[in-house]
Amino acid sequence: MRNISRGKIIALSIVLIVLLAPFVYVQGNKIVYAERVKSYLIHEKSYKEEELASVKGVWGMKLPSFYTVVVFKDEPGVDYVYFSHNDVLQFDQRITPKGVEMGTMPEKLKHTEKRKEG
Repeated sequence: MRNISRGKIIALSIVLIVLLAPFVYVQGNKIVYAERVKSYLIHEKSYKEEELASVKGVWGMKLPSFYTVVVFKDEPGVDYVYFSHNDVLQFDQRITPKGVEMGTMPEKLKHTEKRKEG
């Protein structure tokens, strides 16, 4: 086996860190934002964890870069979009193609939060 110099090991380590840092940053933030929203839904909105089908952090190309998509078990055809940069706030609701097939209507959504004006 060849003898690798200490300098080469340090250089390779730095390159590896530089290459992995963006991936770790994105994955870490997706987890953090999803956990913030999940905690908000359970502790402030009194949902039970069993009512949540999925809570996924998302990294998007538009601003804001990070948001969370929540799907409730009793409404599988709707994606509820939350921002949680400062306060948690429901930003949007999207009826998925599955929801359209199921006949989900925007005015009948079960988990829409009213926005506070002011």
